[in-house]
Amino acid sequence: MTLKAYIVEDNAVIRDNLVETLGEVLGVETVGHSSTESDACRWLDQHPKDWDMLILDLFLAQGTGLGVLQKCGHHRKNQRVVVLSNYATEEVRKRCLVNGADAVFDKSTEIDLFLQYCSH
Repeated sequence: MTLKAYIVEDNAVIRDNLVETLGEVLGVETVGHSSTESDACRWLDQHPKDWDMLILDLFLAQGTGLGVLQKCGHHRKNQRVVVLSNYATEEVRKRCLVNGADAVFDKSTEIDLFLQYCSH
């Protein structure tokens, strides 16, 4: 079974690299992406069963990943929500986990841990 990911990331270079890495290394299918909180929430509301993993950056072109978590990050037991951010401080990690994230990783220092997490 192919893992299906939806990515919320406003930096096109990072998003494209993430799509490529997840696809080539782990066989993950990216089912869509958005760069704003409102677009992400709209897609998630319209496709509640069409994803297995939601990958969120915190700082977006409009809104925040935390806003996505709070407004529409609700998910089923078989779905995972992962925050991947350059600002994964201890306080940010706690806020994300309290608001529904399953895991939080720092983009710049924990990409290997993130990929390990995605592979299980």
